Amino acid sequence: MGLTSNKVLVVAIALAVLLFVGTVWLWPRLARSGWRSVSGRVGLLFATQVMLFASVGIAANQAFGFYASWADLFGRETDQGVVVDHTTNGGTGGPLQVLSTQKVTGVSGTRPQTAGQVQKVDIVGRTTHIATPAYVYLPPEYFQPRYRTRTFPAAVVLTGYPGTAQALVDKLHYPGTAQQLAKDGRMQPMILVMLRPTVAPPRDTECVDVPGGPQTETFFAKDLPDAVLAHYRVGKKPGSWGIIGDSTGGYCALKLAMHHPDVYAAGAGLSPYYKAPIDPTTGDLFHGDRTLRNRSDLWWCLKHEEAPDTSLLVSSSKIGESNYKDTLKFIGQVRATNLTRISSIILESGGHNFNTWRREIPATLQWMSGRLSDR
Repeated sequence: MGLTSNKVLVVAIALAVLLFVGTVWLWPRLARSGWRSVSGRVGLLFATQVMLFASVGIAANQAFGFYASWADLFGRETDQGVVVDHTTNGGTGGPLQVLSTQKVTGVSGTRPQTAGQVQKVDIVGRTTHIATPAYVYLPPEYFQPRYRTRTFPAAVVLTGYPGTAQALVDKLHYPGTAQQLAKDGRMQPMILVMLRPTVAPPRDTECVDVPGGPQTETFFAKDLPDAVLAHYRVGKKPGSWGIIGDSTGGYCALKLAMHHPDVYAAGAGLSPYYKAPIDPTTGDLFHGDRTLRNRSDLWWCLKHEEAPDTSLLVSSSKIGESNYKDTLKFIGQVRATNLTRISSIILESGGHNFNTWRREIPATLQWMSGRLSDR
């Protein structure tokens, strides 16, 4: 049974309940001073507490999508290999391969022409050789005959760390939200490319080109758009691409839009931070390269680099988010550039969690739609 399986959660809860009942039932028999009775009481209490914590942890993982599998949880994920097909004519396998398709959750109908479609894909970077899974949402219009020659704007959507790409589909409901907004005429039909910024799991690369390590920023700035353009009808001009993310993904979205305005016309950070951290999950990201370290600090970029011609959106809440003061400061510094455009979503209250981001996603998608073209 997989970590995210409902069966695992049911089994964990059932064991916790059985251990609790067993503890109550057996406690009178163990109410003695001998070592066996003491050991029995300690064992029952310990086992009950472990199962209670396990049940809460599994439920939290189900709700927030921190880990996708047991291997992911224990840092033993092994799907980091890169497969590049080579033929005599230079390679025809393509950087993007569709693995499966599924309907959009919460949308009636099964035909792509009316309900859209979510495709699970594998992407291999041509220059970085980074391989990562992703989900691609295609709106109903993509499959309709009258739009067969039309290109569509695209938004890259990133999770936080560690996060799972599946959570963007099942927990944050990006495809269903985008489909409904377009149906209501509140945004244009858009392609969504959903993945996690952790392209070298379990390491958190913070979307940095790590010296001697994963070239994550280059992957998102070059390889990912190239792979999508080679497979889907997406607009090729910079004004056709945007990027959205929450938490770590929010920091990445802002950084990529600021560093690569020729690729991303807009970047939206939901509950972002503004400087790459260094901790046990990241390792040494910069290897003494001060220029690289400075470029990963958005405060430094605003102060020392030419303002990029791009649009940014940031979100926070007055109560519940630790980035509130920094977000207000960031808004002020961007406004002072007189070139980079800044917008914000500030909630009265809301924690750093899926429920808060679900409240912000509709407005974020509408904002993004208004800043992208389909050419």
